[in-house]
Amino acid sequence: MRRAGIVLLGLGAFLLVLGPLVRFQIGTALIAAKPNQYGVAKLEAKSAQYFSKGDLKVLTGDLDITVTTRGDVAAASGSRVVWDEFTAVRDVTNHKEDVSFSERRSAFDKYTGVGMNCCGVSIDKTPVTLEGQIYKFPFDVEKKPYKVFNSTTGKAFEAKYVGEDQVNGLAVYKFEQDIPETKLETVTAPASVFNMPDEGDVQLDHLYTGKNTLWIEPVTGSPVKQEQQRNEVLKSADGVERSKAFVATAMMTPATVDSLVKAASDGKGQIGLIKTTIPLVLVVLGLVLIVGGVLMMRRRREG
Repeated sequence: MRRAGIVLLGLGAFLLVLGPLVRFQIGTALIAAKPNQYGVAKLEAKSAQYFSKGDLKVLTGDLDITVTTRGDVAAASGSRVVWDEFTAVRDVTNHKEDVSFSERRSAFDKYTGVGMNCCGVSIDKTPVTLEGQIYKFPFDVEKKPYKVFNSTTGKAFEAKYVGEDQVNGLAVYKFEQDIPETKLETVTAPASVFNMPDEGDVQLDHLYTGKNTLWIEPVTGSPVKQEQQRNEVLKSADGVERSKAFVATAMMTPATVDSLVKAASDGKGQIGLIKTTIPLVLVVLGLVLIVGGVLMMRRRREG
């Protein structure tokens, strides 16, 4: 009886230590962005306007946007993950398959979501300095501003917390990010295309302003919905707007939102299990075993 009581006491003490260990160390290690990530997100932009280089004029059409993300497992190390992204834009109205293509390589901390500068991070093969949140927010998101990296400008801008919301019944935090006017490039084109009196080619500034709205599940830090408002124009040196370059509001499709909500809900449930349910069960069971062990040893002495 005494030996059994000692065993129960030892096992109970072990479970009491294991509970907090699962909560604060093992759980944290298990909950992270995946190095082997693979996902396809779809967005659509209705009645978008863009300058078609092939037609040398602004076209209006409904756009399909496909974003494919794949993790580079070989480049992952420690808390770092590296994801490669490819975005293709198709005009379904004017039957143009190649409105634009872009590539992006990002490294970030798998726990906090903050960018890391290594591993050949780039946008369209051009090296870039990453700052702020990249694909996700940290776990246990706070109601405060976060810097979020904008791949169009290659810079990070503050995303302000604007309130709580729900997406498909899932409680989320809503953030809004305003991008000030930013010069993306200088474009050389025939003056005649823009009805300018100059002969030959002219140089125009390609300028971008935008507003991004993000809906974030706060426990996991996962985005479940996104809206991008883009206003890109071409201006001459005198500050006059000569043409639209790309004007659109892109929104995730319902199917993509459904998929992201399900993934975030599953992740939230797993985090709750790892950080709350399992540690609590271990601590309670540990206490029960300790009490049982004490009672067994007391009965032996009384006997």
